[in-house]
Amino acid sequence: MLDPKQCVLFSGGATGTEQFFGAQAEAWGIEEVNYSFEGHQIERRRGVRVLTSEELALKDVSLTYVSKLMGREFTRAPLFRKVLQSICWQVSSGQEVVVVGTIQPDNTVKGGTGWGAEFAKICNKPLLVFDQERNEWFTWSQEDWTQTTDPILTHTRFTATGTRFLEANGRKAIADLFARSFAR
Repeated sequence: MLDPKQCVLFSGGATGTEQFFGAQAEAWGIEEVNYSFEGHQIERRRGVRVLTSEELALKDVSLTYVSKLMGREFTRAPLFRKVLQSICWQVSSGQEVVVVGTIQPDNTVKGGTGWGAEFAKICNKPLLVFDQERNEWFTWSQEDWTQTTDPILTHTRFTATGTRFLEANGRKAIADLFARSFAR
């Protein structure tokens, strides 16, 4: 088990999954860093790290590349680009990545959340996804998803992102993950 006082959660503080992960981190006494940027709407105020334009630019990504990689079109709006850049900061900061969402038949995770999972794959970071529709945890094994039972966090610096539409089973999965991973 990990000592919560030695751990840091990297996230974005958005409604849903990120908000719930942050609340769990706070309850367990885990340090929290929520990457944001000017004009970004977030729910978590604890540990906010506002990225400058220059810092965001360091994690710039081609929207054409992201769209091709994920097999879908994304908006070209400047706000969306900043969201993708801030997700890159989150994933780069953690030693492992946890996502709550839905794994699609093409092995990507649904929605903008999917970029966090894809970037974790690109960075060869341990990746754990709770699929709310299947009510199961999965790990990425470099080529495919493998169902797993009762996973734990194994690194002191972890990233969490996911759907804004967190359901009761997703909240339970996150709470149980914390309970299995951290010593009181």
